[in-house]
Amino acid sequence: MIRKNRGILTVVSGFSGSGKGTIMKELMKKYSERYALSISATTRAPRPGECDGVEYFFRTREEFERMIAEDALIEYAQFVGNYYGTPRTYVEEQLNAGKDVILEIEIQGALKVKKKFPDTLLLFVSPPSAGELKNRLVGRGTETMEVIDSRLARAVEEAEGIEEYDYLVINDDLEECVEEVNHIIRNEHYRVSRNREVIERMRKELRDFSKK
Repeated sequence: MIRKNRGILTVVSGFSGSGKGTIMKELMKKYSERYALSISATTRAPRPGECDGVEYFFRTREEFERMIAEDALIEYAQFVGNYYGTPRTYVEEQLNAGKDVILEIEIQGALKVKKKFPDTLLLFVSPPSAGELKNRLVGRGTETMEVIDSRLARAVEEAEGIEEYDYLVINDDLEECVEEVNHIIRNEHYRVSRNREVIERMRKELRDFSKK
């Protein structure tokens, strides 16, 4: 029998405005027993209401740089003067417990993770069209047109890296999209390359039968 033992490490990326964050929230709400959303470590100060180990693992710059030196991070980057990274221990604990761990990070970080862990599953989330992407960014009503234009320019660069991903998920209908992501990750457990031990055990048992 093929059994789900170790979880699958999944990276979800997408354009700003693609709705990937909302998809992750809905996925966790619906299937919390199956998934663990990776918590990043950061050197930025906690915002009001944020708790260590919930929104982020808050660390000093010295602590974070020690984590880098000890190879305790799967990936990390600097953004607006602060470090952000994915702690290896938390991810390993969740995977070993059988949970599929989801990292919501940008393309550069995703490719770093894939290089370190080749069996990582990469999903890219996109709206159905560039026009819809712009409408969603404008519709937020939280950013200036200058910021929106910079996000669209960034999307042009990100679009060049989509082929590096395993699956493209079009976020047109939120509920359907959440189910698609869930099905992709569920089905990945049955990929032959992820079941080497099961296959080898079957081969050994068959060889043993043939000797009798």
